[in-house]
Amino acid sequence: MPKIIDHEKRRKQIAEATWRTILERGMEGATVRNIAREAGLSLGALRHYFTTQDELLGYAMTLVKEKVAARINEVAMTDLPPKEKAVRLMLEIIPTDEESMAEMEVWFAFTAYARHKGEEFHPQHDGILEYIRSLIDWLDENKHLKPNLDKEIEAEKLYAIADGLALHAMLEPNRLSKEKISRVLIQHIESLFI
Repeated sequence: MPKIIDHEKRRKQIAEATWRTILERGMEGATVRNIAREAGLSLGALRHYFTTQDELLGYAMTLVKEKVAARINEVAMTDLPPKEKAVRLMLEIIPTDEESMAEMEVWFAFTAYARHKGEEFHPQHDGILEYIRSLIDWLDENKHLKPNLDKEIEAEKLYAIADGLALHAMLEPNRLSKEKISRVLIQHIESLFI
């Protein structure tokens, strides 16, 4: 009887092998050959799933976004007080554990690579600014924001804080713990509330 292969599961396994390869060898080492080796596949088998390296890298990065989005949706469905929910939602886009740290390192490596590669990857469309804008809108619609705040400026400030915390958490994880990141976010978000 022929072996039944779950093709989507295999594509995800290859994407995860891509992440591991990027973490171990950097983008320069994320060759199709090295990724195939990490995934335990032949080059021909890998090309059955992804015909080009760009297709594979694009899928791997989309999968990172999907994992983060799933965690965000999980928090969004909780019944938490608004301030706590806002902080928890922001914590989902800042690396605070081993898994999210690996995702962030892969994302930064991919973004730097894509800048030199061209427009095909669109790394600037990670959706984070739109996500933060929607968070600010949600707070405003539910009457939690201080009156007369410039929502666009507040979104940019929160975006800058998130990016800065993410970068420093990745570069200085011993200095910037999850607790410290949480305190920074709590203090900033409390400054937005009535």
